[in-house]
Amino acid sequence: MTGHIKEMVERVSWMSPIDYEILLFFETHDILVSPKVLSVNIGYDRQYTSKRCRVLMDAGILEKDESELYGLSDSGRAFLAGELDAEVLERDENP
Repeated sequence: MTGHIKEMVERVSWMSPIDYEILLFFETHDILVSPKVLSVNIGYDRQYTSKRCRVLMDAGILEKDESELYGLSDSGRAFLAGELDAEVLERDENP
C-alpha cells in the first residue's frame, strides 16, 4: 500500500514529503505518539514534524488527545484505506 499512499499524497496539493512519511508511520503503527517520538522514527526535525502534525490535524487526518499525543482520526484511517477521496482534503490555500 506504500505506493497507494504516495499517489494520494501527490494528489493533495498542500501535502509535503514529510506528510507521506507521517502517514506511512501511522499506517504501520496505529498508536498515539508525541511529535518527538514520531520525528525520531521518520527522520525529520521535531519542530517541523510537530508543525506538519498540526496541519494534518487541521485537515482531519490526525487527532490529538489531551496529552498532546497524535494518532490517526477516523478520516485518516479512511484516507489510508482509500475510502476518502483526496479531493475532500483539498484546501483553498496551502497551510
